[in-house]
Amino acid sequence: MSDLLSGLEQFGLGNLKNMNLYDEPVKKTDENGGKAATAAAAPVMQEQDYLFDKAYSCPICDKEFKARTVRVGKVKLAGTDLDLRPKYDQVDLLKYDIIMCPHCGYAALSRFFKFVTSLQSKNIKATISASFKPQTEVKETYSYEDALERYKLTLANAIVKQAKPSEKAYICLKTAWLLRGKGEHMDTAAADYAEQKKKLDDEENEYLHNALEGFLAARQTENFPMCGMDEPTVDYLIAVLSMRFEQYDVATRLVSGILTNPSANPRMKDKARMVKEMLVKKIKEKNAAKK
Repeated sequence: MSDLLSGLEQFGLGNLKNMNLYDEPVKKTDENGGKAATAAAAPVMQEQDYLFDKAYSCPICDKEFKARTVRVGKVKLAGTDLDLRPKYDQVDLLKYDIIMCPHCGYAALSRFFKFVTSLQSKNIKATISASFKPQTEVKETYSYEDALERYKLTLANAIVKQAKPSEKAYICLKTAWLLRGKGEHMDTAAADYAEQKKKLDDEENEYLHNALEGFLAARQTENFPMCGMDEPTVDYLIAVLSMRFEQYDVATRLVSGILTNPSANPRMKDKARMVKEMLVKKIKEKNAAKK
Protein backbone atom coordinates (compact mmCIF):
# COMPACT_ATOMS: atom_id res chain seq x y z
CA MET A 1 0.00 0.00 0.00
CA SER A 2 3.02 2.23 -0.33
CA ASP A 3 2.71 5.08 2.20
CA LEU A 4 -1.04 4.92 2.84
CA LEU A 5 -0.54 3.34 6.26
CA SER A 6 3.00 4.42 7.04
CA GLY A 7 3.54 5.86 10.52
CA LEU A 8 1.40 3.36 12.45
CA GLU A 9 4.47 2.23 14.36
CA GLN A 10 3.83 4.85 17.05
CA PHE A 11 0.58 3.05 17.86
CA GLY A 12 2.32 -0.33 17.98
CA LEU A 13 0.71 -1.30 14.67
CA GLY A 14 3.60 -1.20 12.24
CA ASN A 15 2.76 -4.74 11.11
CA LEU A 16 -0.44 -3.46 9.49
CA LYS A 17 1.12 -1.08 6.98
CA ASN A 18 1.11 -3.63 4.14
CA MET A 19 -2.59 -4.51 4.26
CA ASN A 20 -4.55 -4.35 1.00
CA LEU A 21 -7.03 -1.50 0.86
CA TYR A 22 -9.62 -3.15 -1.39
CA ASP A 23 -10.27 -6.88 -1.65
CA GLU A 24 -10.20 -6.92 -5.46
CA PRO A 25 -8.68 -4.49 -7.94
CA VAL A 26 -11.24 -2.28 -9.68
CA LYS A 27 -10.83 -1.31 -13.31
CA LYS A 28 -9.99 2.32 -13.63
CA THR A 29 -13.12 3.41 -15.48
CA ASP A 30 -0.48 38.81 15.94
CA GLU A 31 0.40 38.38 19.09
CA ASN A 32 -1.15 41.26 21.17
CA GLY A 33 2.11 42.31 22.86
CA GLY A 34 0.93 41.13 26.27
CA LYS A 35 -1.52 44.01 26.69
CA ALA A 36 -5.29 43.95 26.74
CA ALA A 37 -7.02 44.96 23.53
CA THR A 38 -8.98 48.18 23.40
CA ALA A 39 -12.75 48.06 23.65
CA ALA A 40 -13.09 48.75 19.94
CA ALA A 41 -10.79 45.88 18.89
CA ALA A 42 -12.22 42.42 18.29
CA PRO A 43 -10.60 39.63 20.31
CA VAL A 44 -8.13 37.46 18.39
CA MET A 45 -9.54 33.93 18.12
CA GLN A 46 -7.13 31.01 18.30
CA GLU A 47 -7.80 27.52 16.97
CA GLN A 48 -8.51 26.17 20.45
CA ASP A 49 -11.27 28.74 20.88
CA TYR A 50 -13.31 26.87 18.27
CA LEU A 51 -12.92 23.51 20.00
CA PHE A 52 -14.33 21.68 23.00
CA ASP A 53 -14.00 18.22 24.54
CA LYS A 54 -16.85 15.90 23.62
CA ALA A 55 -17.43 12.67 25.55
CA TYR A 56 -17.65 9.35 23.72
CA SER A 57 -18.19 5.73 24.65
CA CYS A 58 -16.11 3.32 22.59
CA PRO A 59 -18.25 0.65 20.85
CA ILE A 60 -15.28 -1.73 20.92
CA CYS A 61 -13.96 -1.59 24.50
CA ASP A 62 -16.87 0.29 26.15
CA LYS A 63 -14.50 2.75 27.82
CA GLU A 64 -15.27 6.46 28.08
CA PHE A 65 -12.99 9.10 26.59
CA LYS A 66 -13.06 12.66 25.28
CA ALA A 67 -12.06 13.98 21.88
CA ARG A 68 -11.47 17.49 20.59
CA THR A 69 -14.46 18.61 18.53
CA VAL A 70 -15.25 21.77 16.56
CA ARG A 71 -18.08 23.89 17.98
CA VAL A 72 -21.04 23.83 15.60
CA GLY A 73 -21.83 27.24 14.20
CA LYS A 74 -18.52 28.78 15.22
CA VAL A 75 -16.84 28.35 11.86
CA LYS A 76 -18.10 29.47 8.48
CA LEU A 77 -17.53 27.85 5.12
CA ALA A 78 -15.24 30.00 2.98
CA GLY A 79 -15.51 27.92 -0.19
CA THR A 80 -14.86 24.52 -1.74
CA ASP A 81 -12.31 23.05 -4.11
CA LEU A 82 -13.29 21.46 -7.40
CA ASP A 83 -13.43 18.04 -5.71
CA LEU A 84 -15.72 19.40 -2.95
CA ARG A 85 -13.07 19.81 -0.26
CA PRO A 86 -14.53 22.35 2.20
CA LYS A 87 -12.37 25.30 3.26
CA TYR A 88 -12.77 27.34 6.42
CA ASP A 89 -10.89 30.47 7.44
CA GLN A 90 -10.86 29.80 11.17
CA VAL A 91 -9.88 26.14 11.49
CA ASP A 92 -9.52 23.12 9.23
CA LEU A 93 -12.41 20.90 10.31
CA LEU A 94 -10.79 17.90 8.62
CA LYS A 95 -8.24 17.72 11.44
CA TYR A 96 -11.02 16.97 13.92
CA ASP A 97 -13.25 14.58 11.98
CA ILE A 98 -11.59 11.42 13.33
CA ILE A 99 -12.81 9.90 16.61
CA MET A 100 -10.10 7.70 18.13
CA CYS A 101 -10.37 5.65 21.29
CA PRO A 102 -7.07 6.15 23.16
CA HIS A 103 -7.60 2.88 25.03
CA CYS A 104 -8.09 0.26 22.30
CA GLY A 105 -7.12 2.02 19.08
CA TYR A 106 -10.50 1.96 17.39
CA ALA A 107 -10.76 4.98 15.09
CA ALA A 108 -13.34 6.08 12.53
CA LEU A 109 -14.72 9.13 10.80
CA SER A 110 -17.27 10.75 13.09
CA ARG A 111 -20.23 9.70 10.90
CA PHE A 112 -19.23 6.02 11.14
CA PHE A 113 -17.89 5.81 14.71
CA LYS A 114 -20.94 4.30 16.41
CA PHE A 115 -21.78 1.79 13.73
CA VAL A 116 -19.82 -1.42 14.29
CA THR A 117 -21.08 -5.00 13.96
CA SER A 118 -20.10 -7.76 16.39
CA LEU A 119 -17.85 -9.36 13.75
CA GLN A 120 -16.14 -6.03 13.04
CA SER A 121 -15.61 -5.50 16.75
CA LYS A 122 -14.05 -8.94 17.05
CA ASN A 123 -11.67 -8.25 14.15
CA ILE A 124 -10.61 -4.89 15.54
CA LYS A 125 -9.94 -6.34 18.98
CA ALA A 126 -7.82 -9.12 17.50
CA THR A 127 -5.86 -7.08 14.97
CA ILE A 128 -5.81 -3.51 16.29
CA SER A 129 -6.43 -3.52 20.04
CA ALA A 130 -4.18 -6.50 20.76
CA SER A 131 -1.09 -4.54 19.67
CA PHE A 132 -2.25 -0.95 20.23
CA LYS A 133 -0.23 1.27 22.57
CA PRO A 134 -2.69 3.31 24.69
CA GLN A 135 -2.34 7.03 24.13
CA THR A 136 -2.11 9.20 27.24
CA GLU A 137 -1.09 12.58 25.81
CA VAL A 138 -3.90 15.12 25.68
CA LYS A 139 -3.51 17.87 23.09
CA GLU A 140 -5.33 21.19 22.98
CA THR A 141 -5.19 21.26 19.17
CA TYR A 142 -4.13 18.79 16.49
CA SER A 143 -1.36 19.60 14.05
CA TYR A 144 -1.63 18.33 10.49
CA GLU A 145 0.87 15.62 11.43
CA ASP A 146 -1.31 14.56 14.40
CA ALA A 147 -4.40 14.47 12.21
CA LEU A 148 -2.67 12.52 9.45
CA GLU A 149 -1.64 9.82 11.92
CA ARG A 150 -5.24 9.54 13.08
CA TYR A 151 -6.50 9.22 9.50
CA LYS A 152 -4.03 6.44 8.78
CA LEU A 153 -5.14 4.60 11.91
CA THR A 154 -8.74 5.06 10.76
CA LEU A 155 -7.93 3.57 7.36
CA ALA A 156 -6.26 0.60 9.05
CA ASN A 157 -9.38 0.07 11.17
CA ALA A 158 -11.58 0.27 8.08
CA ILE A 159 -9.52 -2.40 6.32
CA VAL A 160 -9.50 -4.66 9.38
CA LYS A 161 -13.26 -4.40 9.91
CA GLN A 162 -13.84 -4.95 6.17
CA ALA A 163 -15.74 -1.70 5.76
CA LYS A 164 -17.68 -0.96 2.59
CA PRO A 165 -15.64 0.39 -0.34
CA SER A 166 -17.41 3.75 0.03
CA GLU A 167 -16.23 4.19 3.62
CA LYS A 168 -12.63 3.36 2.73
CA ALA A 169 -12.83 5.63 -0.31
CA TYR A 170 -14.22 8.47 1.81
CA ILE A 171 -11.36 8.08 4.30
CA CYS A 172 -8.85 8.22 1.43
CA LEU A 173 -10.58 11.29 -0.01
CA LYS A 174 -10.52 13.16 3.29
CA THR A 175 -6.90 12.16 3.92
CA ALA A 176 -6.00 13.66 0.53
CA TRP A 177 -7.86 16.84 1.46
CA LEU A 178 -5.95 16.95 4.75
CA LEU A 179 -2.64 16.64 2.92
CA ARG A 180 -3.68 19.48 0.63
CA GLY A 181 -4.43 21.64 3.64
CA LYS A 182 -1.07 20.79 5.14
CA GLY A 183 0.62 21.84 1.90
CA GLU A 184 -1.20 25.16 1.93
CA HIS A 185 0.15 25.89 5.40
CA MET A 186 3.78 25.10 4.59
CA ASP A 187 6.46 27.76 4.82
CA THR A 188 7.16 28.67 1.21
CA ALA A 189 10.43 30.30 2.26
CA ALA A 190 11.85 27.06 3.67
CA ALA A 191 14.93 25.73 1.90
CA ASP A 192 13.33 22.34 1.23
CA TYR A 193 9.85 23.68 0.40
CA ALA A 194 9.82 22.43 -3.20
CA GLU A 195 10.94 18.94 -2.21
CA GLN A 196 8.49 18.60 0.68
CA LYS A 197 5.62 20.04 -1.33
CA LYS A 198 6.20 17.52 -4.10
CA LYS A 199 6.13 14.69 -1.55
CA LEU A 200 2.82 15.95 -0.22
CA ASP A 201 1.39 16.32 -3.72
CA ASP A 202 2.44 12.78 -4.62
CA GLU A 203 0.92 11.41 -1.42
CA GLU A 204 -2.28 13.36 -2.02
CA ASN A 205 -2.54 11.89 -5.52
CA GLU A 206 -2.08 8.38 -4.17
CA TYR A 207 -4.95 8.81 -1.72
CA LEU A 208 -7.14 10.43 -4.39
CA HIS A 209 -6.48 7.56 -6.78
CA ASN A 210 -7.49 5.05 -4.12
CA ALA A 211 -10.58 7.14 -3.37
CA LEU A 212 -11.52 6.99 -7.05
CA GLU A 213 -11.16 3.21 -7.18
CA GLY A 214 -13.23 2.81 -4.02
CA PHE A 215 -16.07 5.05 -5.18
CA LEU A 216 -16.16 3.30 -8.57
CA ALA A 217 -16.51 -0.05 -6.79
CA ALA A 218 -19.09 1.33 -4.37
CA ARG A 219 -21.21 2.77 -7.17
CA GLN A 220 -21.61 -0.75 -8.59
CA THR A 221 -22.49 -2.48 -5.33
CA GLU A 222 -23.93 0.02 -2.80
CA ASN A 223 -27.10 2.02 -2.47
CA PHE A 224 -27.52 5.77 -2.04
CA PRO A 225 -27.07 7.89 -0.05
CA MET A 226 -23.39 7.00 0.18
CA CYS A 227 -21.36 8.57 2.99
CA GLY A 228 -24.12 11.15 3.26
CA MET A 229 -23.97 11.96 -0.47
CA ASP A 230 -26.71 11.47 -3.05
CA GLU A 231 -26.11 9.92 -6.47
CA PRO A 232 -25.44 13.18 -8.41
CA THR A 233 -22.90 14.25 -5.80
CA VAL A 234 -21.05 10.94 -5.88
CA ASP A 235 -21.09 10.93 -9.69
CA TYR A 236 -19.74 14.49 -9.74
CA LEU A 237 -16.96 13.53 -7.35
CA ILE A 238 -16.03 10.48 -9.41
CA ALA A 239 -16.07 12.62 -12.56
CA VAL A 240 -13.70 15.19 -11.07
CA LEU A 241 -11.32 12.50 -9.81
CA SER A 242 -11.48 10.68 -13.15
CA MET A 243 -10.63 13.89 -14.95
CA ARG A 244 -7.67 14.41 -12.63
CA PHE A 245 -6.27 11.01 -13.65
CA GLU A 246 -7.13 11.48 -17.34
CA GLN A 247 -9.94 8.94 -17.39
CA TYR A 248 -11.88 11.29 -19.62
CA ASP A 249 -14.39 8.73 -20.89
CA VAL A 250 -15.59 7.98 -17.37
CA ALA A 251 -15.72 11.66 -16.45
CA THR A 252 -17.60 12.62 -19.60
CA ARG A 253 -20.22 9.90 -19.14
CA LEU A 254 -20.90 10.81 -15.51
CA VAL A 255 -21.07 14.55 -16.17
CA SER A 256 -23.58 13.98 -18.96
CA GLY A 257 -25.63 11.84 -16.59
CA ILE A 258 -25.72 14.60 -13.96
CA LEU A 259 -26.88 17.18 -16.51
CA THR A 260 -29.83 14.98 -17.54
CA ASN A 261 -30.66 13.72 -14.04
CA PRO A 262 -33.91 15.35 -12.79
CA SER A 263 -32.91 14.72 -9.18
CA ALA A 264 -29.68 16.74 -9.50
CA ASN A 265 -30.13 20.20 -8.01
CA PRO A 266 -29.31 23.36 -10.04
CA ARG A 267 -26.15 24.01 -8.06
CA MET A 268 -24.77 20.55 -8.84
CA LYS A 269 -25.69 20.93 -12.50
CA ASP A 270 -23.80 24.24 -12.61
CA LYS A 271 -20.74 22.48 -11.21
CA ALA A 272 -21.15 19.69 -13.77
CA ARG A 273 -21.30 22.22 -16.62
CA MET A 274 -18.06 23.78 -15.41
CA VAL A 275 -16.38 20.36 -15.31
CA LYS A 276 -17.75 19.59 -18.79
CA GLU A 277 -16.06 22.73 -20.15
CA MET A 278 -12.81 21.70 -18.49
CA LEU A 279 -13.11 18.21 -19.96
CA VAL A 280 -13.63 19.51 -23.48
CA LYS A 281 -10.51 21.64 -23.17
CA LYS A 282 -8.39 18.83 -21.71
CA ILE A 283 -9.51 16.34 -24.36
CA LYS A 284 -8.67 18.81 -27.14
CA GLU A 285 -5.23 19.41 -25.63
CA LYS A 286 -4.61 15.67 -25.35
CA ASN A 287 -5.65 15.03 -28.95
CA ALA A 288 -3.51 17.94 -30.19
CA ALA A 289 -0.48 16.53 -28.35
CA LYS A 290 -0.88 13.24 -30.23
CA LYS A 291 -0.53 14.91 -33.63
